[in-house]
Amino acid sequence: MVQNESTSIQNLLDKSSTKQQLTSAQLVVESVKLGEGVVTPQGALSVTTGKYTGRSPKDKYIVEEESIKDKIDWGPVNQPISKEVFQKLYGKVLNHLNGQEQLYVFNGYAGADESTRLPLRVINEFAWHNMFARTMFIRPETKEEGLNINPEFTIVSAPSFKADPEVDGTGSETFIIVSFEEKIILIGGTEYAGEMKKSIFSIMNFLLPEKGILSMHCSSNVGDANRTALFFGLSGTGKTTLSADPNRKLIGDDEHGWSDEGVFNIEGGCYAKTIDLSREKEPQIYDAIRFGAVLENVPLDEENYPKYDDKSLTENTRAAYPLYNIDNTKDPSISGHPTTIIFLTADAFGVLPPISKLTKDQAMYHFLSGFTSKLAGTERGITSPQPVFSTCFGSPFLPLHATVYAEMLGEKIDQHDVEVFLVNTGWTGGRYGEGQRMNLGHTRTMVREAIAGHLSDVEYKQDDIFGLNIPTEVTNIPSDILMPRNAWDNKEDYDQQAKELAKMFKENFEQFGESSKEIAENGGFKYNIEN
Repeated sequence: MVQNESTSIQNLLDKSSTKQQLTSAQLVVESVKLGEGVVTPQGALSVTTGKYTGRSPKDKYIVEEESIKDKIDWGPVNQPISKEVFQKLYGKVLNHLNGQEQLYVFNGYAGADESTRLPLRVINEFAWHNMFARTMFIRPETKEEGLNINPEFTIVSAPSFKADPEVDGTGSETFIIVSFEEKIILIGGTEYAGEMKKSIFSIMNFLLPEKGILSMHCSSNVGDANRTALFFGLSGTGKTTLSADPNRKLIGDDEHGWSDEGVFNIEGGCYAKTIDLSREKEPQIYDAIRFGAVLENVPLDEENYPKYDDKSLTENTRAAYPLYNIDNTKDPSISGHPTTIIFLTADAFGVLPPISKLTKDQAMYHFLSGFTSKLAGTERGITSPQPVFSTCFGSPFLPLHATVYAEMLGEKIDQHDVEVFLVNTGWTGGRYGEGQRMNLGHTRTMVREAIAGHLSDVEYKQDDIFGLNIPTEVTNIPSDILMPRNAWDNKEDYDQQAKELAKMFKENFEQFGESSKEIAENGGFKYNIEN
């Protein structure tokens, strides 16, 4: 392992002031004592993350090393950085941490499947960051087990160390650098704890496919007869809401692997957005934010109660809590092969059907597309719905070429005879501002019918533009909403909007080149954009 002349990882572990494998209670006490956070009446540790209230994707790098450089899909997401730059910065960070009065270490795992899990170590400058790591990763059963873990990857986190771009070769004071050969994730210049969680997910997205395991940015639950479902979707599509079903057990809300044995959660906790959170809308999440949870950037009132509707610090307010803070979870968080996959999209153009069944090729096409809409008014300058395409519903975390994941998905759909549905949680009867948002009760019903297998043998009709197979009837759902064109008063306006969206899909798909030509031909839209 790379070492600086004066210090090393082992030096940090051997320091008498380094505290290892502390309990959640001990870390809360440390955090409050150090002035890092306060405790809410519900028992959650509440903290702020300074000026960085979200990830810094432009400051994320992968060391360009001989063993992996031909495997990485280099570009804006996976930016290369030289071994020399990494080594010098790594030495500086180790020296910086060696000079701190206190360090915190957590050893645990990523992956609930014991045969493929990743042993990991997290070295933190802040006690609350160590609490976050203990919450989000899988905890060893005993302190002794944790102390004896031999980590395959180590996160070294130094938020108070800020890089000098001119000297250190970074783009800013912040850096998140992954070295696959040194097995180090180096983080500095940012207090946003989510960088640790997502860095390990990126590592798993590299390691798992090499073992024949599909890594997925999705939620998952399981119900009667071991019928397991996967939910893919970007922010605002309802992934967390729809996977939290009181009649089904939650496996996990964000990161999973799909092996030859079935599905497993990569994490030991959940990292939920909390903006406008209420017990009425999302009771499971609301009640999970108690002792063991970490609240990020949520303003508090005079009595330290969270003000979830307060966006003064950021709209990206978050809560990290262990899975066991939700009653209706699967323990251990593993299950059999999925019987149903749900792709969620919030179509603000109002032209995609509320539910449609996809062929394997269509599933691969929509998986690679990862479509949803950014709505007017959500950001300055956006006056109409803007399409958002995030490859495999998680492009910021994919080190390999996207088609690697898409092809694995197609193989598993074939192998296990999985039904795949595209569900629009966006608008119907018109675009955003003119139509209506999909009724959540209707969406829940359609999703439950699909997962139960009740849409396997119903009659379907294929639409003329997207080539999607739409059920003509779903129990307890008004038939007039199933065909999106019928829900529009002005059919010509629908046709125009639908063709515009189809063109956006096709133009986005061109980025995948010849390697995805067959997927585009077999799974893409019927409409010819030249018409």
